[in-house]
Amino acid sequence: MNASTLGKDTPQVNARAKVLGRAQYAGDVKVAGMLHGKVLRSPYPHARIVRIDVSAALALPGVKAVLTGADAPRAMWGVHHKERRILAEGVVRFAGEEVAAVAAISEEIARDALDLIEVEYEELPAILTTEEALDEEAPGVHPGRNNVSHEIRFHLGDVEAGFAGADLVHEATYDCHSQYPGYLEPMATVATLDAEGRLQVWTSTQSVYQARMRLAAALEMPVSRIRVMQATTGGGFGGKIVEDANSLIAGLLAVRTGKPVRLVNNRLEDFLACCSSVPERVTLKLGMTKDGIIVAKDVRIVAECGAYSGLSAEVMHVTAMRSDNMHRLKNVRSHATLVYTNNPPHGAFRGFGGSQMLFALNSHLHMMAEKLGLDPIEVHRRNAHEAGDTSIHGWKIGSTGLRACMDQCAEAIQWQARRASRDRGTGAKRRGVGMAAAMHVSGNRTIGNWDGSTVVVKVNEDGRVVIHSGECDMGQGAMTMLAQVVAHELNIPLDHVHVAPPDTDVSPYAIGTLASRVTIAAGNAAILAGRKARQALFDVAATKLEVPADDLEIADGFIFSRRAPDRRATIAEIARLHIWRHDGEGLQVSATWDAKTVMHGDVHGNIAPAHSYAAQAVEVEVDTETGRVTVLDSYVSDDCGKAFNPLAVHGQSNGAAAQAMGWALYEQLQLENGRLANGNFADYNMPTADSIPLLRSGIVESNDPNGPYGAKGASETAILPGAPAIANAVYDAVGVRITDLPITPEKVLAGLRALRQAGEQEQGGSRHA
Repeated sequence: MNASTLGKDTPQVNARAKVLGRAQYAGDVKVAGMLHGKVLRSPYPHARIVRIDVSAALALPGVKAVLTGADAPRAMWGVHHKERRILAEGVVRFAGEEVAAVAAISEEIARDALDLIEVEYEELPAILTTEEALDEEAPGVHPGRNNVSHEIRFHLGDVEAGFAGADLVHEATYDCHSQYPGYLEPMATVATLDAEGRLQVWTSTQSVYQARMRLAAALEMPVSRIRVMQATTGGGFGGKIVEDANSLIAGLLAVRTGKPVRLVNNRLEDFLACCSSVPERVTLKLGMTKDGIIVAKDVRIVAECGAYSGLSAEVMHVTAMRSDNMHRLKNVRSHATLVYTNNPPHGAFRGFGGSQMLFALNSHLHMMAEKLGLDPIEVHRRNAHEAGDTSIHGWKIGSTGLRACMDQCAEAIQWQARRASRDRGTGAKRRGVGMAAAMHVSGNRTIGNWDGSTVVVKVNEDGRVVIHSGECDMGQGAMTMLAQVVAHELNIPLDHVHVAPPDTDVSPYAIGTLASRVTIAAGNAAILAGRKARQALFDVAATKLEVPADDLEIADGFIFSRRAPDRRATIAEIARLHIWRHDGEGLQVSATWDAKTVMHGDVHGNIAPAHSYAAQAVEVEVDTETGRVTVLDSYVSDDCGKAFNPLAVHGQSNGAAAQAMGWALYEQLQLENGRLANGNFADYNMPTADSIPLLRSGIVESNDPNGPYGAKGASETAILPGAPAIANAVYDAVGVRITDLPITPEKVLAGLRALRQAGEQEQGGSRHA
């Protein structure tokens, strides 16, 4: 019997623990003698710390430590720019920056101690916009340098000649705002020193090894003196990679007190501490022939990283170049500038810079298609890559389902019929349809010259399996994917496989959950490990059963001969025999898969083993009296290569669509003089069930040659087309083109007023003539 679940709707292997409340999140971890940590944050976006007096806080009964920047190691931390202290010292650079930390016997006492810390600040002028930051006379947010954190320039082909040969040239500027990740579980860490003085850390993270590396650098400790264990993680969306200070502060408190310390952000603290997505202004100029072929592309980007760079440079890099690889382009120019301000830091977010450019690009293509009398879908189709193509940046396209995604969406939304119909509704409410397309990577050889994964498979004496991997599951289903692959290779039931949570003392090294890399990298490694485990079983069984190893197969818990099925033994018997023989050992195998990609030289090189595609079509209703936009229907099509678990893919695709609707219509971080004014779910307006339609989604299986069984990343690509699809639908409904997100009622009404005024002026001009 075939026990495989590949391609079948499969509940996540850790779903039952979560539903029953048995899953242990970092905030649930309890250690004997545990203290509770709290953090004092700066109320100013920019100020000099003149004096800190912690004596009253230290005197409070139950307080065990009060730490300031003077008590922290001298090391700076950060991704590429090492520019941030664990606790600020001398100067604070954003409202919310960590100034002091308390450890006490209860959360209540720790909170009370914060109120007793006296900090004297000298408020300094704050730079709050990119325009201010780029002024020649602006002081540096970081002393000794200007406010440009990173800059990208490239020019491929002959852009000016391309524009000269174009039948239509269109230029516009698009503004994209920040979005808070909005995960259910705020950042949390429990840190303690073990009996040997090693730092043990349970934390909510997307990468235990990246977390360990950052802890070691910031705390000035050898990595081997630190153990990081991933607790059950309640969502990440990029916000839990390497940019938060929660685990660093918990680790510092544990080291200084010698006691276990629990540090859990409340929601406001998480809004202040977590990096939101990178706000960008994208000026896009495209040249196109009358047939809809793109002949030139010129991009200028000004992005804001906030007070610290973090991963913002990498995010901007994606905005500047990734979408170039979606179409057959010959002439591309880009200039992108990342700017420091005294606003809270920005960084990684689901889609990682793709959303910003694809909002601009899809909005742009819609307008140009209209001017040329073409269907926007047809423009995408005529420019789309085929499998086997190499893009302008040297990306080798092994598979692409972009056209199939658009066709699936067009059929689901009745695209042709609705666009052909002149009926846009009656009265104040008008309806329109819009569509957008996107691409993303599956893996990304840019961190260093390795983009692989290692999977360890242990077959226990009862014939059941334990998998060790350093790749993190934060709700997207990595554990389920690994279990499905190994169960498939060994032909055993899924519930006979256990995936151990990542632990740097036990798990093989892993980059972590980012760049949609886990399915393709760890999935391929799991196939190899599963096959090695199967071969190890066959080698032992062949001797016991006295048949050739290549004559064996596994089914129904038995290893048996194809030619003589009565020659059989249970998997458990063979696993025990693997130990109990001369020179035996427990059956444990390890396999590594590394993508056959190359590090890019600046902006050229085949950095990803596969590329995912998605499209989304929506129908909206616009109330012309209130300006309110309501999404009535949505269909997302996700090219994931091969869907191991359609249930999970649909869930992730529709979740991405909802998150995109939030960015497009509802969510906006409100900063007042650099201070966050809506750091809670009451005031930060995320989409709820009554504000989104019944979400629909489809799957395209393009079967990538580099993917495990043809699979590649799913779900992250699906967030990218949502905002432009909605913007295009609003334009289709009422003729208002919104280029500044979010699409608020005020902006819609302003656009309608501008249209009326333009119409009245045109009529007046006609009468005058």
